[in-house]
Amino acid sequence: MPIEIICLEEPAFYVLIEKVYARLIPADSVERNRWVTPGEAMSMLNIKSKTSLQSLRDNGKIRFSQPQKRVILYDRISIEEYLDKNAKNTF
Repeated sequence: MPIEIICLEEPAFYVLIEKVYARLIPADSVERNRWVTPGEAMSMLNIKSKTSLQSLRDNGKIRFSQPQKRVILYDRISIEEYLDKNAKNTF
């Protein structure tokens, strides 16, 4: 298969880059929900036990909200802060 080379003048190159950037911005700027379900929280924390998740909640390690009696949501930011706080630096 022959290699094709595309040559662009500098102004055309920058116009192309701006168009590509403009198309990528909406995909990057998708706002994530602040409050996540227990399943999402467990996935973020890489745990499989609901008991472990409840322990983190009960010990005040991560924030949660209970808008209804049987609905518990977890604060994404507090989960990320918990993970950052427990991260170990490499040597």
